[in-house]
Amino acid sequence: MSTFVKIKALRQSLSSSEAKLADFTLNSANAIRNLSSVELAKVVGVSQSSVVKFSQKLGYKGFPAFKLAVIDALNDETSEPKLHGKITLSDSLEQIAEKLLSSKLAVLTETKNLNEALAIEQAVSLLKSAKRILICGLGGSALVAKDFSYKLQKLGMPAIAEPDGHAQLAYVSTFAKGDLVIAISESGVTREIAEVVKQAKKNDSYVISVTKFGSNPVADQANVRLYSVAEEESVRLSSILARTAQDFVIDILFIALTQSSRQGRKLLEHSNDVVGEFRNH
Repeated sequence: MSTFVKIKALRQSLSSSEAKLADFTLNSANAIRNLSSVELAKVVGVSQSSVVKFSQKLGYKGFPAFKLAVIDALNDETSEPKLHGKITLSDSLEQIAEKLLSSKLAVLTETKNLNEALAIEQAVSLLKSAKRILICGLGGSALVAKDFSYKLQKLGMPAIAEPDGHAQLAYVSTFAKGDLVIAISESGVTREIAEVVKQAKKNDSYVISVTKFGSNPVADQANVRLYSVAEEESVRLSSILARTAQDFVIDILFIALTQSSRQGRKLLEHSNDVVGEFRNH
């Protein structure tokens, strides 16, 4: 996972000193090649200990490892699409379409970069072995959860998505070892979803989280952590981009499940045939 992707995903949760280091890294990454931790601290205007803590918060043992990761990210950097400014009241339809397309491409690219193949494989394994599956989310995330439940049901998997928080909690209270909760929350702090996850863990059930990158109440309790990205530069685009990223994650899981299950593919084909036959009558 690119160091730059990590920094952008964690940007909103950083302290003031860490935010200064984050901004300097994103805007002047090449300069870090030739700086020591002491020199970087002096340039940015923070303490050397802040540099070390910042490196560790990103998952590195210390500044040398962080510095190498920045150099690797610079070497691997491609011309990824960037989010443009807000969609304004004066934008033409063509401008709206261009900004929305660019935003969605950026979100999809960063969501792909945040999710390691191993985590996807672990999530697929849990899904295939689950006795019962509850997919929970509120608001826009509930729509994503419902769509995923439909997809899993077509593969013959015992999945349900209940949009009501109280119903989710009541259902998960009956869970036991071998059951699975998929918790979808853009922020990772949704109180109702965090409580469902807490109850699932109390019952020794498994949890897959789909949240923003970094530490949060939902992801911290999960067996497998998956991430979605929604840049916050435009409030008007926010929920659209969040669903775009979440849909991308569940579609990866669905395709991976279909690819790995011959029986699932047969059931999917059969369900499509049944619906197709009904439509043709």
